[in-house]
Amino acid sequence: MIKVGINGFGRIGRAIFRNNLNKEFFQVVAINDINPDNNNIAYTLNFDTLYDRLDNAFKVDGDNLVSADGSHKIALSHERSVADVDWKSHGVDFVIDASGVYQNVLDAQKVIESGQAKKVFVTHSPKNVDFTMVLGANEHLLDVEKHHVISTSICDATAIAPVTKAIKQTFGIEHGYATTLHPWLNYQNLMDGPASSWSVPGEIYHHFALGRSSIGNMIPKPTSAITATCTVLEEEGITEEIIGSFSYRTPTAIVGSADLTFHISEKAQTKDVLDLFEKMESSQQWPIVHNNWEPLVSLDFKKADYAAVIDHRWTNVLQGHMLKLVLWYDNEWGYAARVLDQIKLVEEKLG
Repeated sequence: MIKVGINGFGRIGRAIFRNNLNKEFFQVVAINDINPDNNNIAYTLNFDTLYDRLDNAFKVDGDNLVSADGSHKIALSHERSVADVDWKSHGVDFVIDASGVYQNVLDAQKVIESGQAKKVFVTHSPKNVDFTMVLGANEHLLDVEKHHVISTSICDATAIAPVTKAIKQTFGIEHGYATTLHPWLNYQNLMDGPASSWSVPGEIYHHFALGRSSIGNMIPKPTSAITATCTVLEEEGITEEIIGSFSYRTPTAIVGSADLTFHISEKAQTKDVLDLFEKMESSQQWPIVHNNWEPLVSLDFKKADYAAVIDHRWTNVLQGHMLKLVLWYDNEWGYAARVLDQIKLVEEKLG
């Protein structure tokens, strides 16, 4: 089993860790986080408001996390840069950078160059990576011989890109628009104030509305969802000149949604679209899409393992060309599941 180190043990880092506890795709042997309190790291792992407590809880033993049954022992460190961690001493094959800090993307190249790890996976969609991958969209372009720092993109694109590709290849897309609804994130405020970036510490977001109270407000804001989607669908000719985007940051804790409207090239009926996604789900290699007709609400999709659940109560084609789709996705758990799948894919390709 390959050995993995996690840099940044916040919401996504812990979601990846918990997801892997269930699936055992790899062995986590080292965790680096700037939180200096090992006991607090154990506490935030063991108890989670959204995903409940761990059955096999972890405790601190010196500079290690140890599971209650003794099956897991994980070294802890507190370096600010991913490049300053001695990953090699722990036998790490791959590093997952879930810190969200842009400087760590740049430093990831140092991890590769110094031989500290074979690959670094970055859990957002920055520039300065070798390849950005979304399963169901562009994994066929992965070249493990030259792609060493790999972006696993973002939760929105992980959901939107495979669906958009399927529509584009089947019906063609003239133009479209995506509106996403995204739960609050850690950097937002309980009370009004400036919104400080985690990606670039010390920087204040120029979109001042993001600094308003996250409780009780729907905050309209720009989104990188379509930028990230276009990055992985360049081969399909999908660009931001064709598809626009907009987002609401919602006063909810988990589960995102995307409202997609496409003007499709070929005339179609709603049944044609339903048939497309039923075939897609039955033949897919990974749990990318799931079709839903139940009268569900957002929290019903919490801990959904799929990249996107298509809510077909709202699937509709008007006048043969105007297509409406609604997607749901657990922006932590569903995204983390695809990170695991990407790591397994790269491992298989490396042999």
